[in-house]
Amino acid sequence: MELKRVVVTGLGALTPLGNTVPAYWEGLLNGVSGAAPITRFDASKFKTQFACEVKGFDPHDFMDRKEARKVDPFVQYALASTDEAVKDANLNFEKLDRNRIGVIWGSGIGGLKTFYEEVAAFANGDGTPRFNPFFIPKMIVDIAPGHISMKYGLHGPNFSAVSACASATNAIIDAFNYIRLGIADIIIAGGSEAIINEAGIGGFNAMHALSTRNDDPKTASRPFDKDRDGFVAGEGSGTIIVESLEHALARGAKIYAEIGGGGMSADAYHITASHPEGLGAKLAMSKAIADAKLQFEDIDYINVHGTSTPVGDISETKAIKELFGDHAYDLNISSTKSMTGHLLGAAGAVEAIASILSVQNDIVPPTINHFTDDPELDNNLNFTFNTPQKRTVDVALSNTFGFGGHNASIIVKKYSN
Repeated sequence: MELKRVVVTGLGALTPLGNTVPAYWEGLLNGVSGAAPITRFDASKFKTQFACEVKGFDPHDFMDRKEARKVDPFVQYALASTDEAVKDANLNFEKLDRNRIGVIWGSGIGGLKTFYEEVAAFANGDGTPRFNPFFIPKMIVDIAPGHISMKYGLHGPNFSAVSACASATNAIIDAFNYIRLGIADIIIAGGSEAIINEAGIGGFNAMHALSTRNDDPKTASRPFDKDRDGFVAGEGSGTIIVESLEHALARGAKIYAEIGGGGMSADAYHITASHPEGLGAKLAMSKAIADAKLQFEDIDYINVHGTSTPVGDISETKAIKELFGDHAYDLNISSTKSMTGHLLGAAGAVEAIASILSVQNDIVPPTINHFTDDPELDNNLNFTFNTPQKRTVDVALSNTFGFGGHNASIIVKKYSN
């Protein structure tokens, strides 16, 4: 069986840097930090009092007030970025076979705000179970692709990928595989997350996972910097329209890039910490490159997981050096989480978008907030510190790694006939 070629024909983004793809990309290239004091709740008693929130978002731009009350913010975000992607791809569903169009969506946690509010209301009550009838449908992770399919009347494959911070990348890899196998013509893929609430921040604080640099939020996300002290929580959504090349050409679609391959692995090591030698990261990257039938020397840019945690940044760097050898020094490496914060289950989608735009525009967004070299890292590597760099980017690799040891890497490359 000959596998179909798979391309990207539409993008949508709702991020702490901007609520559209152009605004997000402009923020990345300008080195803008999305971090600021938390406005979602009173965080004055929390160890971390800042985050990378989505700003100026109004769900009523995408749904009426009645419908907005029936969905958690993570679904509102998903519908918003998908609206942009569908329009960007010029998808006229009336003229397409909706039975061959699906939705595969990632989220690490789903409706945490809904869960927290409903359980808190019960705990603070008199014991009478007065739960909102939409409690469960608002909370469950798979409701996001459900709502997307219902909005557009899509009857193709429809499910969620849940692998913590690797969720959206797993969703995109699944979409890629379904299309190249001929199971669908188009998949709306991506991820969304909305965890900036008392339960989300409090829970990650309890794990000592978040930066506590409350005196300087904008520089708190410091991937590969000596003084990094944890990740910065982010929220938002990213949507990618994944389509077979023949279907895209037949309808005259614009093509951003081609998806070359995907790789997945498990650390099988610890519930939260990455393997100290980066074994799972190395395996996921090598599988993606092999799947794309490329050589290590073909990779120009890696959008790394790079969360700004003391251990994680070191292990990913070790994996890159061991896998790529001398070519590691010819790569551009950058962590866009230095600007967006960590969007958890949505990270893979917004970072894949950054990788796609890097390939399209031949420019690498920076890793901002670098002040002091870490002696435990090889600082001869090009981490693209503080300033974007122009270079030919024919192939980009995007990494996302999740709690539980889940690793996923995806390759995007310039499209050519």
